[in-house]
Amino acid sequence: MSQLNNNRRMTTAQVANPHLTKILERLVDLSAKNYYNPYQEFVWPEEISASEYWMSPELMSVYGTPYMDELSESQFVQLSKWECVNFFSINVHGIRGLLQAVIQCVHMPGFEASSEYFHHFIGEENEHMWFFAQFCLRYGGKIYQNKGLKHGQFGEADIEHFLSFARILIFEEMGDFYNVRMRDDERLHPIIRQISRVHHQDESRHLAMGREIVKVLHGELHRKYPLERLQEVASYLKGYMKASIESLYNPAMYRDAGIEAAYELRRRLLSDADRQSFHERVLSRTVNFFERHQIFVGE
Repeated sequence: MSQLNNNRRMTTAQVANPHLTKILERLVDLSAKNYYNPYQEFVWPEEISASEYWMSPELMSVYGTPYMDELSESQFVQLSKWECVNFFSINVHGIRGLLQAVIQCVHMPGFEASSEYFHHFIGEENEHMWFFAQFCLRYGGKIYQNKGLKHGQFGEADIEHFLSFARILIFEEMGDFYNVRMRDDERLHPIIRQISRVHHQDESRHLAMGREIVKVLHGELHRKYPLERLQEVASYLKGYMKASIESLYNPAMYRDAGIEAAYELRRRLLSDADRQSFHERVLSRTVNFFERHQIFVGE
């Protein structure tokens, strides 16, 4: 246990560096300047029409596949409702996880320079979780449950700290891919576009924080651990990316849309070549970042 604590002190101390501190100070100023009250910002409509899209068709899990052609227009629109509820539910569960990870670091030794911004981050993410949950409960009548993605059990505190922030970055990059497209899609109800726009505005700051902290923490791992251990870390992150993508193919949303053989449909979609290409697009920014900073190593 004493060795674990020593690793934690040694690793987190590396987070406080002048470059990161300067970025975080700027993010604190931006968060204060752009603060809004989400409990007053959103005016929730009584209902959202079942005859209009809830998610951009190009983002839906069946898009570009043979199964899409088997659905009538009304079935396709109905599925868009449950795909939207599923995507927002993923955000609820994902935000809960990242809050737990960041809260563990607030005012801990070595995170002194980061803690001021962490307070803004925690407040904003808590509010994001609230408005995503509000949408799901008001218009879907539920928040889809999530089995949860297994976290690595590497044992070394510095690796676990790095993985916490790497998972946050993956989750937020993936969500932002959808937000940017949904905020500008005039086919969607204004409340869906507003949620996507507001979330993206805050996430632009969170992503800036995440990239810098991930770079700093991995730099320490790169200097400390052999290539084989770094490859194990990279392999875990690739598995986490895969599981994150697969969460978009929730059998429950297919059942709610009246589609039979939901698990078989999920299997078919995940093996579809066009969907694989789409997954690469969703993750390309994150993968490029990880490759550029030698987080994905030895390949």
